[in-house]
Amino acid sequence: MKIAVLDGQGAGLGRSVIRKIRRELPQDVTVIALGTNTLATANMVRAGADIGISGEKGFCAFCRREPVDAIIAPIGVLQPGSIHGEIDERTAHAFIRLTCKKYLIPLHHPDIVIPCTAGIPIKSFIDELIAGIRTDLAKRVERVRIH
Repeated sequence: MKIAVLDGQGAGLGRSVIRKIRRELPQDVTVIALGTNTLATANMVRAGADIGISGEKGFCAFCRREPVDAIIAPIGVLQPGSIHGEIDERTAHAFIRLTCKKYLIPLHHPDIVIPCTAGIPIKSFIDELIAGIRTDLAKRVERVRIH
C-alpha cells in the first residue's frame, strides 16, 4: 500500500501522521512525503517517510504519474491561498483530481467550516484515519486471499 502525506510550513501535522503510520501500520506500507516546501518535506522524511517530493511542480507531477492508495492532508489543500499561501490553484486541482481515497484533517481554517469538529483534538482525527487505513488494508488482504 502507498500512502501520501501532504503538509506545508514545518509539517508538524505531517510528522505526527507519519510517526503514527510507522508505529501502527505494517512496515511494508510506503509513505510518500509531499511538502509544499523543502523544510516540510525534510521534516516528514525525518519522521519516517520513504521518499519526499517538494513544491507545487513536484506535487502536480506526482499526482499525474504515481498511483497511491490514499492521501492524507489538512483540509486547507482544497482552498487555493491557504496554508499561508503555500497551496495554489494547481495544487488544489491536482489534489481534487486524484482518484485515491482522500483523508482530510479538519484543521481550523477561516474559510472552511465543518460543524461539530471544533472541540475534537487533532489526535482523534489522526487516530480515526489510521483506523480507516487499517480497515482498507484488511479488506485488501482479504481480496488477495479470495483470489
